[in-house]
Amino acid sequence: MPDGGRPMTQKPATIAGDRLKSFIERIEKLEEERKAIGSDIKDVYSEAKGTGFDVKTMRALVRLRKMDAADRDEQETLLDVYKQALGMI
Repeated sequence: MPDGGRPMTQKPATIAGDRLKSFIERIEKLEEERKAIGSDIKDVYSEAKGTGFDVKTMRALVRLRKMDAADRDEQETLLDVYKQALGMI
């Protein structure tokens, strides 16, 4: 009895191990869900492509819609500056 006569019911390493196992299992479950969601997103893009939409452009739009207006404006301005520097406009 290491701490003054009280018996230890569970070792600290076991408690940490159980907690770690819980985190790992939660992460694994979320990874599986992410994989399923990724597959669903791929299916939607395939469906859109099948109806004539350009998937590359759709992906660009999704990325742009995630940005706030100021970041989007800055991105578009930089793109225009770079295109002009390359003689594209």
